[in-house]
Amino acid sequence: MRKLFSTVTKKVVIGYLVIVFFSMLAIGFALFRLHQQTGRIKQLVNVDFRAFELVRDLQQNLLAQENIEKQLLILRDPALRELRSNREEEMAHYVSLLNRPPLKTQFASLSAVLTKYRTVDDKLSEALLWGRWSEAVEISNKSTVPIRGRLLKQLAEFREDQQLRINSGLAELSEKSSEAYRLTLFFALIGICLSAPVSIALVLSIHRSIRALKKATFEISIGSFEHRPDLNSDDEFGQLANDFSRMGRKLRELEQLRLDANPLTRLPGNLAIDRELDQRINNQIPFSHLYIDLDNFKVYSDRYGYKAGSDVLARVGEMIQRVVQREGSPEDLIGHIGGDDYLVLTRLELGEVLAEKLISEFEQLAPSFYNEEDRLRGSFVGQDRFGIERTFPLMTVSIALIRSDHYDYPSRLTISQDCARLKEYLKMQEGSNYMLDRRK
Repeated sequence: MRKLFSTVTKKVVIGYLVIVFFSMLAIGFALFRLHQQTGRIKQLVNVDFRAFELVRDLQQNLLAQENIEKQLLILRDPALRELRSNREEEMAHYVSLLNRPPLKTQFASLSAVLTKYRTVDDKLSEALLWGRWSEAVEISNKSTVPIRGRLLKQLAEFREDQQLRINSGLAELSEKSSEAYRLTLFFALIGICLSAPVSIALVLSIHRSIRALKKATFEISIGSFEHRPDLNSDDEFGQLANDFSRMGRKLRELEQLRLDANPLTRLPGNLAIDRELDQRINNQIPFSHLYIDLDNFKVYSDRYGYKAGSDVLARVGEMIQRVVQREGSPEDLIGHIGGDDYLVLTRLELGEVLAEKLISEFEQLAPSFYNEEDRLRGSFVGQDRFGIERTFPLMTVSIALIRSDHYDYPSRLTISQDCARLKEYLKMQEGSNYMLDRRK
């Protein structure tokens, strides 16, 4: 009996040790692979996706600089210098981010051309500042435009390489997850064959976790960024699930940023506006183009501060959205060009209606921007752009209204030029006004 008991005991012990061995082997292998994948996911999120985002932002900034530079050299409007200066500050911020570890090594190839571009851009800025327009045109044509084109080309090539790297990383994650799943299941099945109830529960848990993570990897690799792994745990599986969730949110944010939304008002920016204008022009869809500009906004910001100026821009953007949603049509586009300039694209017959409603709403909203003393007086003392102190009225709004049917062949350039001409005239008038260009 003792011999039998001893034999049975040995079998139980041996069986238990076998189960423990294969269970530990399966768990160890799975955790090792999960650790590797967690590190790779962090690399994708913190380096690869971040690099992709920064390059995209830098491209958009360069395109915006190019658009503003063209307008400034054509219109020679000093008011555009501030907008150009803002774009230069944004670019400096992006470059500083690119020069930080661990992104610095990835962008070493772009450093030389970036430095060269900023050098010639500084020369162009100096010429524009002092109104040396001929010199500015020469610098732009001979230096800035070619170097910017080369830089945009290199950025585009870098983005393509980065996209391939991201796709390869996601595919590798999916392949590693599949491999980890197969091998872990193999080891676990051996333990199951030895009739270990504990190992059954363990294998099922690992199987469920790896299956969820494999599905998450596949879904993200095909662009389904809303997918969330069905895992609720605090172990490595849960951490990896959280990394997947963060990666999905980051990718979704990248998709949203493609809309070129203005960071203050969340309204579409210049690239989205240009795409919509080109689409309507190319498809011969008639439209009204409303260019909305706040008068005396700069002196208001000088008096009340940057924060108050930002609040005004945000509230005006909300007001425009309310009016267009109430009085416009579902296909209307509301855009924020930058600074205190907004744009609305609507149907032909709604242009003047929206212009009148926008002026009415703004006249009711504007007094709330000021303190009681300025509001009662209806004006305040400030310095103009030349540093001369004078009295300014409360903020008003000017709306340049262009109808596409006034052109035989409408284009973004002609519409932009006509808007600038109308805006210049409106700014010389008192109060809030809009003007419709009825000339063919």
